[in-house]
Amino acid sequence: MIGRDPQQSHRGATPLELLYDLTFVVAFSQAGAQAAHLLELGHFAAAIGGFSIAVFAVTWAWINYSWLASAFDNDDVFFRIATFVQMVGVIILALGLPPLFHSIDEGHHLDNVLAASGYVIMRVAAIALWLRAARHDPAHRRTALTYAALVGLVQVGWVVLIFVDPPLAVAMALFAALAIAEMLVPVVAERRGGSTPWHPHHIAGRYGLLTIITLGEVIRGTVLSVSAVVEAEGWSIGAGVVAFGGTALAFGMWWIYYMMPSGEVLAVRRERSFPWGYGHIVLFAGVAGTGAGLHVAATAMRHDAHIDAVAALLTMVIPVGFFILALFTLYAVLLRQLDPFHLLLFAGSVLVLIAAVIAVAAGASLSVGIVALAPVVVIVGYETIGHRHQGAALAQLRG
Repeated sequence: MIGRDPQQSHRGATPLELLYDLTFVVAFSQAGAQAAHLLELGHFAAAIGGFSIAVFAVTWAWINYSWLASAFDNDDVFFRIATFVQMVGVIILALGLPPLFHSIDEGHHLDNVLAASGYVIMRVAAIALWLRAARHDPAHRRTALTYAALVGLVQVGWVVLIFVDPPLAVAMALFAALAIAEMLVPVVAERRGGSTPWHPHHIAGRYGLLTIITLGEVIRGTVLSVSAVVEAEGWSIGAGVVAFGGTALAFGMWWIYYMMPSGEVLAVRRERSFPWGYGHIVLFAGVAGTGAGLHVAATAMRHDAHIDAVAALLTMVIPVGFFILALFTLYAVLLRQLDPFHLLLFAGSVLVLIAAVIAVAAGASLSVGIVALAPVVVIVGYETIGHRHQGAALAQLRG
């Protein structure tokens, strides 16, 4: 299990990585469903708190595995079994999300026994892989041992949090502290022992694939919304508008994500990987949150929601805005420039989202049609003018 060539040509995701990603479909679905339930009840603080914990736990474990695999995956029996153990951990974590959300909504303590146990299982498997890399690859031994030691130390904190069971406010503060400690591990390890040989185009492709998987929640939310309309009024123009709008929203979010030249930039500026990789946590949250918002919209269309139409629409509009903001921020961080044209596109997409809220507040039916136009603004701007700006920026970067 030695470091792979970071310049290897035609490096793509392996079948094992694709199989591993499928477990995150379940995790994101659970997080979205639980958040949507609390949102439609109007329990916004509990929904946001539980959703934040769930998205961090799910995405952070995926991020750590993906970077490790990009650098050291040799696809042998040991690596496959360690990946299987991590998949089991994801499933356990997903099963632990309903009691976690419920406990936050109750407000007394944090029921994280199953969720934290699943997370620790994933991380223990990662520690085993880091120790194996340290044994087999002398060039990266110091880095691998640092990863193993620090990840193991933080896991002690997660286990303690399971058994101590403090009041909710204290538990949330401890969670935040442990999350920060987790994110400091790669920074310390890569600087202390040297960078691991991750592949820029491979890692960019892996992030893109998880984005697509998360967009599956938007598609699922669209199906629920269409079903709600059909239940209320049968097959109608309204149902068709919802189906078209939800699909267009998912398609538009996919389109603008792949405008970001991640692999091209990381290939020549590897040091920009940290803000790019960490920033994706917010981006993934925006995509998964959009799916949860569509779930809420479906409940509102059936007239079962405990919130009004404007609040229901905001549960979808705000995550879409977060996604677009995260995307433009990551783009600026990657290329180290703030393009005024991008500010114009961002402002245009935000105006579309505001227009959707105003329309519903004025009495229009709750529909995703207007919201779907937000990424369209960015698409039109990029395909007509923005791609030239990107080409010039990349030429300057390579030069």
